[in-house]
Amino acid sequence: MNTFTIKDLETLSGIKAHTIRMWEQRYALLTPQRTSTNIRYYSNDELKNLLNIALLNKYGYKISHITNMTAVQLKEKILSLNNSEALLERLLVELIQYMVDMDMDSFETVLNKYIAQKGIERSITQILFPFLEKIGILWQTDNVNPAQEHLVTNIVRQKLIMGIENVVPFGTNNKSVLLFMPEGEHHEIGLLYVNFIMKSKGIKTIYLGANIPVNDLTQLVKLKKPDYIYTHITSIHGGASFDKFLVQCKHHLPSSRIVISGLAAQQYSKPVAANVTLKKSIIQVMDFIVNI
Repeated sequence: MNTFTIKDLETLSGIKAHTIRMWEQRYALLTPQRTSTNIRYYSNDELKNLLNIALLNKYGYKISHITNMTAVQLKEKILSLNNSEALLERLLVELIQYMVDMDMDSFETVLNKYIAQKGIERSITQILFPFLEKIGILWQTDNVNPAQEHLVTNIVRQKLIMGIENVVPFGTNNKSVLLFMPEGEHHEIGLLYVNFIMKSKGIKTIYLGANIPVNDLTQLVKLKKPDYIYTHITSIHGGASFDKFLVQCKHHLPSSRIVISGLAAQQYSKPVAANVTLKKSIIQVMDFIVNI
């Protein structure tokens, strides 16, 4: 069983930590346990319960009303939410709950049903990416079983590749972008998503994938001569490793335009070489793609 901090609950539910504490005290909605240092931690069931409560609360149900519902009534009310935004959020809650339970059959069934109804491109934009945004930070902590990440990542990766293979570009673009992940980096989902968005915009992409040594990258850049080099770095193997990667880029690719997104870029605050640009949010990434 996983355990979650109150910050994890805030990240996944959208409910502020101080509100969660107030609900605990006033309505006894959650019963956290405490570590030896008196820090709250929560179980799978408490996370799933909070996600359901937060969903109903967001769409008009008062917390005092929700607390009087039975488990059956709570589920019925959630299923009755029928506006388009609420339906999408309900699906996201289901995906998180299935991830927590490691119920991959149900996880994939929900995705496949939505893909059959809306198509792979809309599914990636409306479901897969919002899901990844919600749980991405959680995967950087030690509060989630690594098996959950591997199981979910494998399914999401398959759907993204399917979307990339079937994408119909909106227009054409004569620019080319080489996408890769540096040596030691294996979290490929973010880069696959960027590849999908670029291809949908008609940009020519050269996708190398994960764990590419800089020497190999340099040879491919000389051969393919892309307009941009793009990497998305999720893992932080210590600030020194990212510094080393930037030095390698400066030394081996001084004339290439290099764009870096992901958690490493978000958390980096030092100056970078003139040919390197850090994209610290999805908005900045989208702006870059639109303006290529």
